[in-house]
Amino acid sequence: MASAKRPNILMIVADDLGFSDIGCFGSEISTPNLDALASKGLRFTDFHAAAACSPSRAMILTGTDHHIAGLGNLIEWTNISGQNGPKGGKLDTAPQRGMPGYEGYLNERVVTLPELLRDAGYLTLMSGKWHLGLTPERSPKARGFTRSFAHLPACSNHYGFEPQLQGQDQIPEFMTMSFIALHSEDGEYVKKLPNGWYSTDGYGDKMVKYLQERREGKDKDKPFFAYLPFTAPHWPLQAPKEYIEKYKGMYNDGPDVLRERRLRRLKDIGLVPQDAEPHPVVADEVKPWAELTAEEQAKSSRAMEIFAAMVECIDANVGKVVSYLEKTGELDNTFVCFMSDNGAEGAAYEAYPIVQGTMLQHLQKYYDNSLDNLGAGNSFIWYGPRWAQAATAPSRLYKAYTTEGGVRVPFLAKWPAGMADKSTGNGGITHNFSTVMDLTPTILDMAGVQHPAPTYQGREVVHVRGKSMTPFIQGKDDKIHENEFVNGWETCGRAAVRRGDWKIVFIPKPKGPERWQLYNLKNDPGEIYDLAEKEPERMEQLLKLWDQYVVETGTVPLAPEMGEWMELMEEQMREDVWMEYEYWKEGARENPEKFRKQPWRWQREVKQI
Repeated sequence: MASAKRPNILMIVADDLGFSDIGCFGSEISTPNLDALASKGLRFTDFHAAAACSPSRAMILTGTDHHIAGLGNLIEWTNISGQNGPKGGKLDTAPQRGMPGYEGYLNERVVTLPELLRDAGYLTLMSGKWHLGLTPERSPKARGFTRSFAHLPACSNHYGFEPQLQGQDQIPEFMTMSFIALHSEDGEYVKKLPNGWYSTDGYGDKMVKYLQERREGKDKDKPFFAYLPFTAPHWPLQAPKEYIEKYKGMYNDGPDVLRERRLRRLKDIGLVPQDAEPHPVVADEVKPWAELTAEEQAKSSRAMEIFAAMVECIDANVGKVVSYLEKTGELDNTFVCFMSDNGAEGAAYEAYPIVQGTMLQHLQKYYDNSLDNLGAGNSFIWYGPRWAQAATAPSRLYKAYTTEGGVRVPFLAKWPAGMADKSTGNGGITHNFSTVMDLTPTILDMAGVQHPAPTYQGREVVHVRGKSMTPFIQGKDDKIHENEFVNGWETCGRAAVRRGDWKIVFIPKPKGPERWQLYNLKNDPGEIYDLAEKEPERMEQLLKLWDQYVVETGTVPLAPEMGEWMELMEEQMREDVWMEYEYWKEGARENPEKFRKQPWRWQREVKQI
């Protein structure tokens, strides 16, 4: 559908935000701007992403599964198995290296939403986290954005701080890709970030600047697609002091108390069923709150205060952009949506073998993690599994796991004026299932643009797997997907398939039993009661759907229980050679070409007999 005046689009993504981390989703964190958008639109309680960041971003911008689009796994996790290897875990990512769909960037099998909107006359703007390719030919500019200021890697220091190493010291292996704030603007690497840089403020300011330039220039009559993906609240947990001060002492009772408060609030406002039983907290690798010393409790609660500050700062920057659109009279005709890219980040990295030793020593030497300095640019912390599970309750686990805690995310939308039915606006709530893959077909529908599959600019491209929400939004249908919809997930050897209310989950040790489990989400949203033995026929049906998902998407299983086991090729055994640009190495940012490489790619050979 396309109205006489095509709508603008503002798509906002938070990084590692939990289900109940904003006010309108039950949080104590102050998010008035997001709450105001929700009051004019719709909140979704059964909205899903992938279990980790770049896979979700690939699906958001293409409308298809991330294994098809080139982000079958985070390239950082494929590159080095231990990057996502909790203590006691044994999965090796080597079988995925070099395989189709695991390139680590948006591949040529997909056409992106900004490419199609640009071709249809939209001005396409981006400010924030890309994580879909490190080189100019993989940049936002190369994939459809007219203007872009892009954070290229998975994460970095939010203040752009980099320690000056002494003597023969080197950056620990785990940190190489997690502290340098590598950016590009319009496809060119940024040599120096602005003075006083803080990521969230920087991305908000840049987006407002791009919108101002549009209004003052030759593109003022074009509708816009503005993509605003923040790098917060991803670790390292850092925020301006004025935000942190607001939360001083708020979390002194610990994560278990917070979890109970959040869950009660979710039930009170109708986002979670009254009888929902939360999954027990899974956090064997860290001590319970009551066993922490007073100093440990103080630092842990301060970490949560900083996390809350990061979320409020996101909200303030959403407010900057929305206020500008309101001032210019364009907000009414703008589709605004907000989501997280996955569940809250609950990894206890201090317990990871790759982190123990050299990295912890490096943090002690080059960073100041004293209580009063936490949150500053020269601090480096995360908050761990107990705080994360306060945000994902009643669901099981958190980011990187295909349980609901890892893939169910907050989503709210404000529709363009005159588009929504009364039931899908005005602060309502829907319990309809939907996914990030639905966004591309929905936005194309709003813009009156047809997806070009099976070809785009002379090359073959795949169709979208998502469904347009517009019939539901307009009240023409009471659901987005059919009752017996099928959806699959896989990230780093954790897997799931859902059909309607039924879901099978495969979670390897140490966080799961390393076998398939079966749950009825309608009766058991916490994924507590495994029905695999009681429902063998249903289990068998869902396992067949898993096999079908693997074939359709090109997923490479990492455990025999997940399907056909692939024998490793010699080329795949090497670690740390799978990144196209080794930007963290000395001299790499001064001379990028010298540190570029072409990783080995698997090629199917057909030999004549």
